[in-house]
Amino acid sequence: MAPSSRPFWKIPPRRLAGAATIALLLGMTPLLSGTSAASAARPSPCRTDPTARLDTVPSPEAVFGFPLGAGQERVVTNEEVRTYLGAVDRASDRVVTGVMATSVLGQPLPYAVVSNERNVRPAALRRIADDVRDLRDPRRTSARTAARTAKDSPAIVWVAANVHGGEKSGTDAALKTLYELAAGLSCAVEQRNDNLVTIIVPTQNPDGRDATRRQNEFGFDMNRDWFARTQQETDGKLELLRRYPPQVFIDAHEMGGRQYFFPPNADPIHHEIAGEAVDWINRIGEANKAGFGYNGACDDTVTTECYFNYDTYDMFFMGYGDTVPTTGFGAAGMTYEKGSASAVADRVQQQFHTQWSTLGWAAANKREVLDGYFDIWTDALAQGRAGTLEPNEVVQPTNEVQFPVPAITIRSYFLLPDRQLADVRQLVERLRRMDVEVYEVQKPTRVPTARVFGGRTATNVTVPRGAYWIPMDQPQKHWIQAIMGEDPYVPFPYFYDVSSWSNPLLMGVSTIYTGDNVRPRAQLVRTVSGGRSGLAWPWGSYTYPLDSAAAAELTFGLLGRGVPLVRDLATSRVAIPATTVNRTVDELAGSLGVTLTPGGRPTGTPLARPDVGLFQGTGISTTSGSHGEARYVLGKRWGLDLKPVTTADINDNTEAFTGRAVLLVPDGSNATGGLTAAGQVNLRNWIAQGHTYVGLRNEGTRVARAAGLTSTTEKAKPADYLVIGSHLRVDVDTDNPVASGRPAEDFEFNNSDPILTPSTTGTNVLRYPTGDTFWANGYTVGADALKGTAAVVDEPTGAGRAVLFAFNPLFRAYNENGLHLVANALLYPAGAADARRTPGLDAARASAAAAPVAPDLGGGWRPITIEVAATDLPRTRAIVERFTADARTSAKDDSVYVVIPNPQGLQADEHPFAKDLVRALRDARVPLRSVVA
Repeated sequence: MAPSSRPFWKIPPRRLAGAATIALLLGMTPLLSGTSAASAARPSPCRTDPTARLDTVPSPEAVFGFPLGAGQERVVTNEEVRTYLGAVDRASDRVVTGVMATSVLGQPLPYAVVSNERNVRPAALRRIADDVRDLRDPRRTSARTAARTAKDSPAIVWVAANVHGGEKSGTDAALKTLYELAAGLSCAVEQRNDNLVTIIVPTQNPDGRDATRRQNEFGFDMNRDWFARTQQETDGKLELLRRYPPQVFIDAHEMGGRQYFFPPNADPIHHEIAGEAVDWINRIGEANKAGFGYNGACDDTVTTECYFNYDTYDMFFMGYGDTVPTTGFGAAGMTYEKGSASAVADRVQQQFHTQWSTLGWAAANKREVLDGYFDIWTDALAQGRAGTLEPNEVVQPTNEVQFPVPAITIRSYFLLPDRQLADVRQLVERLRRMDVEVYEVQKPTRVPTARVFGGRTATNVTVPRGAYWIPMDQPQKHWIQAIMGEDPYVPFPYFYDVSSWSNPLLMGVSTIYTGDNVRPRAQLVRTVSGGRSGLAWPWGSYTYPLDSAAAAELTFGLLGRGVPLVRDLATSRVAIPATTVNRTVDELAGSLGVTLTPGGRPTGTPLARPDVGLFQGTGISTTSGSHGEARYVLGKRWGLDLKPVTTADINDNTEAFTGRAVLLVPDGSNATGGLTAAGQVNLRNWIAQGHTYVGLRNEGTRVARAAGLTSTTEKAKPADYLVIGSHLRVDVDTDNPVASGRPAEDFEFNNSDPILTPSTTGTNVLRYPTGDTFWANGYTVGADALKGTAAVVDEPTGAGRAVLFAFNPLFRAYNENGLHLVANALLYPAGAADARRTPGLDAARASAAAAPVAPDLGGGWRPITIEVAATDLPRTRAIVERFTADARTSAKDDSVYVVIPNPQGLQADEHPFAKDLVRALRDARVPLRSVVA
């Protein structure tokens, strides 16, 4: 994050008389700068009366029967949101509306575009959007043209809310903001409309809003989905962002308590976020302080209806509604959080205050912002050309950079085509859909010095024809490094989410990067490759390797369409009869990046569409976590007809259980799944008949152990063990069908998962290396405890098996190499019964079943862990005991680790006291060595 060259502009903070006064006092005088040329050239018709409004535009009270903000007694419904947007669109020539996506349950996600009546005309709106997009590419936009755009064009500001369905007040405030912009006649409104095009997205999660639930219908937290875009709601939003790229982006949330957060942020901030954006964010924070009203800043005596900054909410992980607009679009992306314990009226009014203050600042500074916006992309080009990474910095006054970005040069990334080619192409598409330029190499190219993902180096590497080249000397340099980087280089050990999301590692694709100035002969990729590469004889076939998540999705899609498939178990290639490959099949393969190669007569073992039961018994949340991930990946993407299986179904041996070929047990909080002794016998007998049990992470592996299906046990984690959503190298038993199509060395994602001892009764399909090849990225402490342990085991019983994952392979549906392993488990080839593994318990498995069960400290997520110096333990313990009596402490060297159980797997902003505890420790001047929330 490079420091901005512009001075920090500090607005003297002031308090307003009360919540209802915002419309009268906040920014209702003409702005001193930033007026567009068009408005300056005509007599201003605006009024000095801040309450003057058009009576032709319906007020919220006229439509809902109650006001928004002061005097409001309930939040609005989705139907009321849509009704109000339609009413304002029909009544105002300042507003146009549209639908950016539909939800899982089919609800529209509407948006409104509001500006002055000239700017919202279709041709003018297209021109404005085109001009702003042109600022993002200084190669085709001269400095003179950019300066003219900054002078004449409005900036684009987004107000988005309710990505977490139960956090509702931002929606209502956004409608209030819409009304003021659409109906207001004051000079403050005119200045906002003349200088800004405001995109208002009242709700990003209508299904969650209806259910008062954080997640969407598939149980996904969509404020972690931004870079992967797995959910349709997120995907539609990103496409609208590309159409109207923002310079300022508000993401309105709620949290616990009765306070309000707006930036400046907590550390860490990702190093590739531009200094200009951070400068704008901090200055907008000053404007928000001035306009907040209520009780002003929180302190020792003011603890409710007040604001705080520099705490809890970082800008590091590239899945948030602030980091992605900032890094991917160059905006001042900001999370605003209002305490949900406040009355509805106060929640909505305070959200409106910050929205209105932000719009006022953006309007006042729009020319400077647009100038700086052009500078962001100009600097990115220069940095990419030089191969320079931005340095790490901190924003909190009391913090220091603990981990600098290493002195390396990166000018190019290469995605190699030697394996997992379909997933390589899916990554190419993910990059292209964020306006990254990717090129396909047309002629082999020598790279003198290269870094190979996984911490290795190589010399004189030949990049083959068909590889994909991502040069850094392009405007999206910051975004490329942010999601492609082998390590995110955290500056400060505070973790609100994960510490790694490197896309090549998530996908398990072969990738190198280099600081060499290589310019291969290459062609710009304009569409995804895939589908038929030639024509097969009518008696022949088309084949493809089942070596990727994308190929697995194609396989399940074809089986669901009734297409007969056979697989060569030795090569893991699937053959399709040529006569069945019609245009639909070809297009499906093409969309997934799978090449269909003409071949001879189809031979191999027939593949059958698996009949999968999804466990939703004791300990399983059906509205979040890996149960929802399974419903999305296996159900929606793979098209499998998932049947619910309950604890009672297994205990009573009902058809709902016995009729399934596969049982998937997702992560959860119960070590036995509620199975009785009889139910455990039923489970073993069912597997022995040739069926497959797939168990994920905590509950999935523990239910299997309790039922006598595995000899693995859980290894105790060291006191200083911290694996915060990191990637680690694993050794792969490529002879095992679960690993079919994977390389001998791969990478898997670990988020403080259980540590499994190797199996003595089955196959350890994936193991963490024991020697020098052990490697981890992100932030890990004590990870050596994983050396030699199992990540995936295949435990046979009779003619069937239990496939157990120590980690969650379906995590957020963006861990593609994990998805591929699950697909292999579902498609496990039938074989003869293993006489050594009868349904009865052998000694090793009985011993494992009798072993003590590790406490579930983190639920489907992880516990809260705070590291302090051993000498600070007495002070720390005294403060922690004000919040909980359940904390556990352990020491290692001169550090003490305070672990607070989080059995419900709550995120930090959901947790009832996590952020307040951390703030209390900081207020007491207790130095925090690391915080994992």
